[in-house]
Amino acid sequence: MTSITGRLNTYIEYPSEDGKPMAESDYQRDSLIYAVKVLEIYFQNRDDVYVSGNLLIYYEEGNDNVSIAPDVFVVFGMDKRQRSSYLIWEEGNSPDFVLEILSKSTKNNDLEKKPETYAALGVKEYFIYDPIGELMESPLKALQLVGKSYQQIAVNRLSNGDFSIFSPVLGLEVRVESGKLAFYEPNTGSKLLTHQEEAAARIAAESRVAELEALLREIQGNSHS
Repeated sequence: MTSITGRLNTYIEYPSEDGKPMAESDYQRDSLIYAVKVLEIYFQNRDDVYVSGNLLIYYEEGNDNVSIAPDVFVVFGMDKRQRSSYLIWEEGNSPDFVLEILSKSTKNNDLEKKPETYAALGVKEYFIYDPIGELMESPLKALQLVGKSYQQIAVNRLSNGDFSIFSPVLGLEVRVESGKLAFYEPNTGSKLLTHQEEAAARIAAESRVAELEALLREIQGNSHS
């Protein structure tokens, strides 16, 4: 993406790639894709919610060397369209919600440096997920912006051993179930699914119904014999 600065009156190219891989392993990649897809689906009927992931965000006009690329982020009050990069001074809004997926190489940056950057940018909620379950005390951590600094949101340990944190910004419950990331709609208690997961669940349900109907016919046939 290019931008023209009033101060320099020159075009500056803000690259859409930083040369780094989208994810280092299946753990990070699968979680990233799941989160972006289900949040896009959840907010699909709202034209003022922008969901993206692994997109470069530039936050200093005129400086193409300063950027950050959240694994997943959501911006409210922002038109839904495709972007090659996100220039905060042009868009007018910083992300409201950010999710970072930990890896061994990004641990220090995600836990120590990025909170300072996100707080300075005004990111209201910063969630951190550890897909390996070895890099934090809890596989899920959340920070809420209070004033100009973050305060940690309490993690709930469910009776089945899963971890849960409610996100006021999203209006969703974020869980880690048997190590895997999941989003839940709190009013219905239903898990957010990708289109592929919905299709698989529907096929499984239809198959189960067919099996039960076949069993019922067999029982009825035996009772009449």
